Amino acid sequence: MAIEINGRMNSPAPLKTIPKAEVDGEKKVAAPNAKIDDSVALTSTTQEIKKAFGSSSASPVDIDKVNSIKKALADGSYQADAEKVAKKMIQLEKLMPQENST
Repeated sequence: MAIEINGRMNSPAPLKTIPKAEVDGEKKVAAPNAKIDDSVALTSTTQEIKKAFGSSSASPVDIDKVNSIKKALADGSYQADAEKVAKKMIQLEKLMPQENST
């Protein structure tokens, strides 16, 4: 694919791929014509999460509750519990990473 810049045609330079061993500083040499396959391995925790979401027939969101809150917000009848909101905000703040101000 050629790229035109200000009326000139430039071909992109070929990219050189660097073997992982060379990047890691290791001196491994692959056999000529060796086939390299990409692969992905899932941890047991990831597999458990995938299994839990796959087998769950119930939605993680209660659509009826969402719709009732939307309706209450729209007609102005929704009352937020300020103390409960404040407690949840404090819980969230405790979970967030702390920044060093020094």
